[in-house]
Amino acid sequence: MANVNKIKGVIGILTGGGDVPGLNPAIRGVTIRALREGYKVIGLRRGWAGIMEIKRDKKADNSECFRELSEEIVNRAARTGGTFLHSSRTRPSRVPQVNVPEHLRDTYKEEVNDLTDEVIKNLEFLGIDYLIPIGGDDTLSYGVELYKRGVKVVAIPKTMDNDVPGTDYCIGFSTCVTRTISLTHSLRTSAGSHERFLVLEVFGRYAGFTAMLPTMAGAANRCVIPEYKFDIEQLTQLLVEDRYRNPSKYSVVLVSEGAMFKGGEMVFESQEKDAYGHAKLGGIGDLVSAKLRELSPKYNNGRRINVINQKLGYMVRGGDPDAIDSIVPMAYGNLALDLILKGLHGRMVVLKNGRYDNVPLEVVVSAKKVVDVEKFYNTERLRPFYKSFEMKPLFIMTSEL
Repeated sequence: MANVNKIKGVIGILTGGGDVPGLNPAIRGVTIRALREGYKVIGLRRGWAGIMEIKRDKKADNSECFRELSEEIVNRAARTGGTFLHSSRTRPSRVPQVNVPEHLRDTYKEEVNDLTDEVIKNLEFLGIDYLIPIGGDDTLSYGVELYKRGVKVVAIPKTMDNDVPGTDYCIGFSTCVTRTISLTHSLRTSAGSHERFLVLEVFGRYAGFTAMLPTMAGAANRCVIPEYKFDIEQLTQLLVEDRYRNPSKYSVVLVSEGAMFKGGEMVFESQEKDAYGHAKLGGIGDLVSAKLRELSPKYNNGRRINVINQKLGYMVRGGDPDAIDSIVPMAYGNLALDLILKGLHGRMVVLKNGRYDNVPLEVVVSAKKVVDVEKFYNTERLRPFYKSFEMKPLFIMTSEL
């Protein structure tokens, strides 16, 4: 094993929040380049949980918290989905008493505890010079907290919703869209065989990109998104018309998990919240399906139309990355190393208007990135609106410009 005193420095890398295809290629992109540039790379396990739970004792077994990475390890993992470093939705600045590491419970006894001081001490214990978190706006928002406390942070954006501000693209989005299109087409056979509505609930808490792009690509007739509260009567009428025009007598709607009925609110599986204050969404697809079945006779000459209702959920999250989520993460990893080699930090690597770049890390907490309804969503037709593709970014509506 390399002597830390003879290397340029130590880089820590972690993956936080939900898993997506493309995380392992990003870890590989960072690690291969870093090792060849003379750095040691430490993989922090289970997101922010691993670095929070370390025992600062050279004799302690911290194998559940971190591991040194080699080319052999990352090469083997890079072709697969998920994250071999594992992940969690931990936020060290808000740790419930039940989740405080056992060796710290005599020190932290509040109902909710801030363990950021422990995280910083643990980073120093491991000798980490630069920290690379890969995550969505929740994971990276804690990276902003650490950066403000003096930690050298270079961030990589990841989320299937593609809603991290400051970048046109987040790791995982392309595979999510690809799988959504594929699974929708697979379920068409059942919808057509039984002449039904096909209702598919997809990811998207605050942003509707994962419903909009597949619909634009022709996978669905309509989509409802978090940015616009929809009228179920309007949706029913449109789907009945779509079904009538289809020779196979079925129609398809994609429903973002954060979509809301006009006059209603988000639908949750339970009221239990994670460390970032989010309750688990789920169930809007069931409600839409029930209302479509109930209202369909009104627009279908008194005859009820049955529904095939499917929540795509983890089917679009699991498995191997597609081409874009194999290439972009590799590029993001190398971009992160470019910044480190220049001695830069407090930055996030991004794709903007088809070009790789970097932006200040604080952009993560500066705004919410959502669909521009006025530009891209036809509220009368409940589907994407587009007029010209000239000079638009690859995914059309994901740019904030």
